[in-house]
Amino acid sequence: MPILPIDTGRYGTAEMRRVFEEETRVQKLLDVEAALAWAHAEVGDIPRKDAEKIVAMASLKYVKLDRVKAIEKEIKHDLASLVRALSEVCGSSGAYVHLGATSYDIVDTANALQLKDAIDIIEKKLVTLKNILQKQAARYKETVMMGRTHGQHALPITLGFKFAVWGHEISRHMQRLDECKKRVVVGKMSGAVGTQAGLGEHAEQIQALVMKRLGIHAAEISTQIVQRDRYAELVCVLAMIASSLENFATEIRELQRPEIGELFESFEAEKQVGSSTMPHKQNPEICERVCGLARIARSLVTPALEDMVTWHERDLTQSSAERFILPESCILVDYLLALMNDIVANLRVDEKRMLQNMELTQGRAMSEAVMMALTRKGVDRQEAHELLRKLTIQSAVEKQPFKKALMQDRLVSGKLNEKEIDEALNPKNYLGTAVKQAEEFAKEP
Repeated sequence: MPILPIDTGRYGTAEMRRVFEEETRVQKLLDVEAALAWAHAEVGDIPRKDAEKIVAMASLKYVKLDRVKAIEKEIKHDLASLVRALSEVCGSSGAYVHLGATSYDIVDTANALQLKDAIDIIEKKLVTLKNILQKQAARYKETVMMGRTHGQHALPITLGFKFAVWGHEISRHMQRLDECKKRVVVGKMSGAVGTQAGLGEHAEQIQALVMKRLGIHAAEISTQIVQRDRYAELVCVLAMIASSLENFATEIRELQRPEIGELFESFEAEKQVGSSTMPHKQNPEICERVCGLARIARSLVTPALEDMVTWHERDLTQSSAERFILPESCILVDYLLALMNDIVANLRVDEKRMLQNMELTQGRAMSEAVMMALTRKGVDRQEAHELLRKLTIQSAVEKQPFKKALMQDRLVSGKLNEKEIDEALNPKNYLGTAVKQAEEFAKEP
């Protein structure tokens, strides 16, 4: 029976899970063995008919997973078991299977093939998320809401501006992933300690042919393994993506609180249940799921970094950890992106509540706008700041509108008439370039 929630199908998309299924993994290993035999034939190391036989039989159609596992149970070596199972179905041509290679020539090259597919899937979902954010930025570019710092009302922004901020963060992740891909998606045919001795005089040509056939690049140099800084970089980038998604989800969760009530993740009113005992509950449970699983994605960074450390040219400390790290990182981040795409595309926005919330501080959140208006009338900036600091406190303590406190102050009323004060207190007049920035993001290619 499956145990982990990825295995049960609770988490992860079917598309990404297929990349890391056991059958896919074994087929990738067979693809590398087939490419190696073909390359040997190309340089004249083995008869072409034998290479063709190996290529034809390097398939799960002939190499049965049960047989590979049965052999491994006996000899206690996973890759050697695959080699034996493939050799068995190749008859006399099986003598040339795995010629000159070491296990991790096959394993690391198969890793590259899987990671190439996985990164492609993640890149597509990042593009989708950016596109969704661009549409939302355009739609809500002029939707005024309160910007908050330290959880307190700060200055007005627009919802479109907030989406643009998120979108640029996603754009940077797209750049990071694209940049690290060329370092991550690499294979090798370098033999037992990286010297290529077992591959003979055509070693470099064999490696180049194998990688060309598989559609990836060869590592510039390797020992018995591809160095794990490559995988660590990918896992770190994926953890950063997960952290950004948690950041977005946390913001939505905060704004969904009844005390704020400005943004809400979608809720299927016909059937969805928020609580087993409280019928009224409409929880931001998808956002909470994003936050929880992002923690798991980040937790994989530590073992990925520790896997960079190896004894001499190879030890086995990376192997067991990577069986978790690589699939889990890719599956979780792909799943988080799928969730966030749906969340952002279907957000419910209460624009009326946004405006109501801006009135909670009775105009005090516009104190900077008033300060800047005073400075334009010749008032010293520091003097204006201190005066307005006192007037905001007075307004809060006396629970009176900030405008009243301003109108009653001699300096303020002497410099600004009522119309000018009203203009300074209007949030729509103090958005700076927020609308423009949202527009520019929305138009990005």
